[in-house]
Amino acid sequence: MNTASIIGILLPLAGTMLGAAFVFFMRKEIPDRLQKTLLGFASGVMVAASIWSLLIPSIEMSRQATVETGIMSIVPASLGFFAGILFLLLIDEVTPHLHLGANKSEGPKAHLSRTMMLALAVTIHNLPEGMAVGVVFAGESHGLSLSAALAVSIGIALQNIPEGAIISMPMYAEGNSRWRSFVIGTLSGVVEPLGSVAILLLAGLLGVALPYLLAFAAGAMMYVVVEELIPETAQGHHTNLSTLGFAVGFVLMMAMDVLLG
Repeated sequence: MNTASIIGILLPLAGTMLGAAFVFFMRKEIPDRLQKTLLGFASGVMVAASIWSLLIPSIEMSRQATVETGIMSIVPASLGFFAGILFLLLIDEVTPHLHLGANKSEGPKAHLSRTMMLALAVTIHNLPEGMAVGVVFAGESHGLSLSAALAVSIGIALQNIPEGAIISMPMYAEGNSRWRSFVIGTLSGVVEPLGSVAILLLAGLLGVALPYLLAFAAGAMMYVVVEELIPETAQGHHTNLSTLGFAVGFVLMMAMDVLLG
């Protein structure tokens, strides 16, 4: 693992830490308009990264490997995508967690504090992002450029900034101290570099499976967007700001991937 890969793997965590640090400078609650905009932005980044950084490279790799342009060229992307969706669905079902603004927890019943349940919900969100970063850096040895991998890392780090704030601020509003809220927000992002390293190791052992792993990460990220982020942005008022935030995040991530790739 070279220096660029290490930096790329740690960038998303740095974004989460920066966002979590907002708890030291803001009020106890994030204004609803801002929260809706930030959630939309995060959704846009994740959707664009899933398409341009993960699914399209998966299909291109399959075409190069099989010299096929028909239906066989999309089989790895399709299977990997569904596997990623099912994996996050399973994680969602077996992990007790509580989403922001919800009063009822999901997953199996557990005697955990509300703070811990909120942290687990965000950790589930962050896992596929770490996987995505790991798999694009693994793709360096299979035709993906370093600049494209860094574009994904930077894009996810940018969307982790508002996510970090959205985590730590409610923690503070729940009665935790600013420092405790910051630490919990930061720890929720630790799963990202761990997920990146796990995927890098797996890809090293199963190089031929890289197209499947790219699509797997895309499916996992899309699950988070469709199952959690979009419903949260569509509730209540100011949903138009969520749409605008989505557009900005989508275009920014698309532009970074195309220009740097």
